[in-house]
Amino acid sequence: MFDYQKLSREISYILRHNPQKYNLTLDKEGWADINDLLQKLNARSEWNGLSKKDLEKMIASSDKKRHEIQSDKIRAFYGHSLKEKVQKNPCQPPNVLYHGTVEKFVDSILEKGLITKERQYVHLSTTPETAKKVALRRDKKAIILKIDAHKAWDSGIKFYLGNEDIWLSEPIASKFISVLE
Repeated sequence: MFDYQKLSREISYILRHNPQKYNLTLDKEGWADINDLLQKLNARSEWNGLSKKDLEKMIASSDKKRHEIQSDKIRAFYGHSLKEKVQKNPCQPPNVLYHGTVEKFVDSILEKGLITKERQYVHLSTTPETAKKVALRRDKKAIILKIDAHKAWDSGIKFYLGNEDIWLSEPIASKFISVLE
């Protein structure tokens, strides 16, 4: 049996940041041929014998829905840092979304807004709890920002569904951001 958590991290790295490492090509929506991925992974002793069923088990067992499979293709839902932007269909977000950060970035965000940095999209959470988990990966003290997604959407900012917990967006102006009390 494979370590599905480790496999999920490996596949996330490949599909989000470095498909070239395995000589994989992603289409404009971030999809890779699942058989090509399996062939490349199977060439490594650690993943020898890996099958599509294993990838399906990896996705099903993950508490974070990072990937999806459709037919003979697989992709990461979000988190890409590739030069070529993964295309997504805009959709109306919930009225409020959240962003977890750390104290040293709060003043800058409240002044300049949320930017994509090295990622393709701004990452937002559907709940303050999820946003807090994200922030705690960077620091022991999480600051949760409340995003008026409804007003941002109405102003023309595009939002995209990442998964059931994560939304993506274009940069968000500071006027739509406040610190959650």
